[in-house]
Amino acid sequence: MISFREPDDNSGLFIPRLLIAVIAVLVGGIALVAKLYALQIRDYDKYHTAAEDNRIKLVPVVPRRGEIRDRNGVVLATNSYDYTLEITTTIPGGVRPKARPRTELDNTIYELAKFIAIDKKDRERFHKFRAENARLTSAPIRGALTDEEIARFVGQRYRFSDVDVKMRMTRSYPFGQLASHLVGYINRINKDDAESLELRGDADNYLGTEHIGKEGVEAQYETALHGVTGEDRVEITAGGNPVRLLGHSPATPGQDIVLSIDIELQKVAEAAFGERRGAMVAVDPRNGEVLALVSVPTFDPNLFVDGITSENWARLRETGVPRAEQNKPLLNRALFSAYPPGSTFKPFMALAGLTHEKRKWTQKISDPGFFWFGGHQFMDDKKGGHGGVDMYKSLVVSCNTYYYMLAADLQIDRISSFMPQFGFGERSNIDLPGEATGVLPSQAWKRKRFAKAGREHQKWYPGETISIGIGQGYNAYTPIQMAQAMATLANNGRRMQLHVGQKAVDSDDNVTEFPPELVKEIDVKPEYIDLVRQALGDVTRFGTGTRAFAGATYHAAGKTGTAQVYSLKGGKYDKSNERMRDHSWFIAYAPTELPNVLSDQPGIALAVLVENGGFGAASAAPIARQVIDYWLLHKRANEPALEDADASDVDNGDAAHNHAAPLPQAQDGTPGNPAPTPRGAAE
Repeated sequence: MISFREPDDNSGLFIPRLLIAVIAVLVGGIALVAKLYALQIRDYDKYHTAAEDNRIKLVPVVPRRGEIRDRNGVVLATNSYDYTLEITTTIPGGVRPKARPRTELDNTIYELAKFIAIDKKDRERFHKFRAENARLTSAPIRGALTDEEIARFVGQRYRFSDVDVKMRMTRSYPFGQLASHLVGYINRINKDDAESLELRGDADNYLGTEHIGKEGVEAQYETALHGVTGEDRVEITAGGNPVRLLGHSPATPGQDIVLSIDIELQKVAEAAFGERRGAMVAVDPRNGEVLALVSVPTFDPNLFVDGITSENWARLRETGVPRAEQNKPLLNRALFSAYPPGSTFKPFMALAGLTHEKRKWTQKISDPGFFWFGGHQFMDDKKGGHGGVDMYKSLVVSCNTYYYMLAADLQIDRISSFMPQFGFGERSNIDLPGEATGVLPSQAWKRKRFAKAGREHQKWYPGETISIGIGQGYNAYTPIQMAQAMATLANNGRRMQLHVGQKAVDSDDNVTEFPPELVKEIDVKPEYIDLVRQALGDVTRFGTGTRAFAGATYHAAGKTGTAQVYSLKGGKYDKSNERMRDHSWFIAYAPTELPNVLSDQPGIALAVLVENGGFGAASAAPIARQVIDYWLLHKRANEPALEDADASDVDNGDAAHNHAAPLPQAQDGTPGNPAPTPRGAAE
């Protein structure tokens, strides 16, 4: 019997449901095809790169840092190699690996410390390095591993998948403290350095690099010394372990920088200072090459290479030492510290007087031992005065009264407009960082200077000009500015660009020379320069520099200077308080007839500053003598520089007159032979 079902009430929904299912399948298929298209075609490069990043690791190849050498090829900064124990600080995997938790790292260090000596300082240095170098995948926990320590670690290597022994290049300075302010040092790249590299667009070139130049030549020539980073393309497993090398792009080594410095001359100069504080800059006037640059006391740059310890940092910063007693070994006095120049300013005042026709060479003034101006008495260095004084005699015996009068006649505007051509009050733009401008006072300078202190209406008073004439008052210049000014005078008014870099040599021995550069020819008549040079030549024969240059087999020109540190205010000078003594200056050049720029004969101009050294003739001039002796004669001193002379032997005009030969007659025929004089007002 055949039975029939009743018609299903939902049978009418079948077709719509079927259509919905078909549409869903079609939409899903289209979406799948679209996704496949996006993955395989449209976004292929993106995902292929991500996959390759997971499979291929780009390992930076750090370039060899260039060496720093002196003019004779002596190495001042070089590279050495060191075995370090390193911990991987990131977890491999993904496009951006994650940083390992500190607790995990501390546990690893704890286990390592069971058989490798790791102290508290090592841990602190590790975490500091990790924080400041997040871009690096590993950080050293211990350096300078011994063979025994390496062997112990290799025996336990299976326990530490994230620890390895690596050979790292490190910087070393064979001469230690010698020339440290000049050479500078490198230190680990910190956050500020990393940001600076990003701004300059150099971050990629420093991948894998841990150090960067911080001071001196290391900082100035950082780009050339660093080189260009290469890379290795390494296939890795999912766990980050290397499988094979797929490609190699070699690094380009940094260039070697050859300096104009003579390290043996530098040794002589630093030794001549002994334990005293100060600075010296010696240059070749013909081409502007710096032959020696001294700032004492110094420091050991090797302390900074792997991060200076807190103890050494506290010692260099003189933590706990009263400010008035600090020696500031990190301060580059040659470039950054500005001092009143004292009587070393007088030769340039003389040239200003001649140029502006306020004095003639043979014109005399009468020096009674003081100068009255505006109701104030400005004292000369010699009680009773020097009598009749012309310009020649004013330089040889360093007469203050002459320059008080000259400054009053010139006035501040003429002085401040004349001096910049010698480099006063301007950076020399030497190829070293951290140079100060010094202070060349003027009316505009004073308004600007005291406006900052809330005194907007500080006018220039004529009485302030008087002290400017003898290198006091607001005057303040760096030793390198004084050396530049003297070199310009020695070079017949041709001011050359000062520089310590002589040439750069790449790994293929290609040489890039740093040629001499003429900055300016000063606007002074050659005959005026000749006259002043003549007088400076006689300073070392008959004047204030006689004692220091007694017996010299060459003829040097120079000028002593004694710069007052504290105002006496009518009181008596007390040399027993070392920190209140005057600063001692000496500027010089030799020989007096400099060879021309094409000659192989040596020539030298220099400025020496001894902080609180007393009279220029007693402290700074003997140092200059030792430096010039070595440069011209290769002669080294057998005993320390002369000690400070008694006030009875040397006047404040820096003359040891009781040791001096008779002063030759001035051009007008007036003889001069001053007697020993006591100290008067500061020069």
